[in-house]
Amino acid sequence: MIEARQLSKRYGDMLAVDGVDFSLERGEVVGFLGPNGAGKTTTMRMLTGFLPPSEGTASIAGFDIFNDPIEARRCVGYLPESPPLYPEMSVKSYLSYVAKIKDVSRGERRQAVERSLERCGLVDVRNRVIGTLSKGYRQRVGLAQAIVHEPPVLILDEPTAGLDPLQIQEIRELIAELAAPAKGETQQTVILSTHILAEVEAICRRVILIHQGCKVVDAPLSELTAEGQSLEELFVRETMGRSSAREERA
Repeated sequence: MIEARQLSKRYGDMLAVDGVDFSLERGEVVGFLGPNGAGKTTTMRMLTGFLPPSEGTASIAGFDIFNDPIEARRCVGYLPESPPLYPEMSVKSYLSYVAKIKDVSRGERRQAVERSLERCGLVDVRNRVIGTLSKGYRQRVGLAQAIVHEPPVLILDEPTAGLDPLQIQEIRELIAELAAPAKGETQQTVILSTHILAEVEAICRRVILIHQGCKVVDAPLSELTAEGQSLEELFVRETMGRSSAREERA
């Protein structure tokens, strides 16, 4: 579903992402980890087509982000850390608008909106103005706009940031359901970027960790924790240890 090949991004003399490689299969839910400034958001923006890579390329569902950028973008649902919502619109009208700009055909648009409302638990607030909703419900609307066109790939950047414990649990369950849907619904491949390691342990089966723009870990969660090591211990060792080594070489 996703294949990144030597993805790199430079900002002047700064190398924000340095030759990142990975591939994801259909239905995988992957935790994309790294400290602040590691290059996570930059990598996700390159995958979604919001940001062109300086070097390397990637494909989404078989479509190259350079050669077939429109088709590649159609295969992605993206939820940035701050969902792109219009607070003055109702939930239903907003999702109808998003479905239209994502090229859902007129004949299928109503059904697509109804399906996203149901999958994200928004049926009871469909006519509410977005600006009156709680943050948890606004986050659900953000997820609904990401899946309304039924993309095979979801890229989620801090989807539970700022939510209370109950809202966090609800969003986690929703993400898990998107990767293992009911019969007849689209199964999504999910990249989940978060600073909440318990969230990764709860819903992800694989971890990709980047540090200072480089991929340093890519393995199944069960393998990483097989000897009793916690994900937190792994994170500290792979980031703090490498930072110390780089400082010593400098």
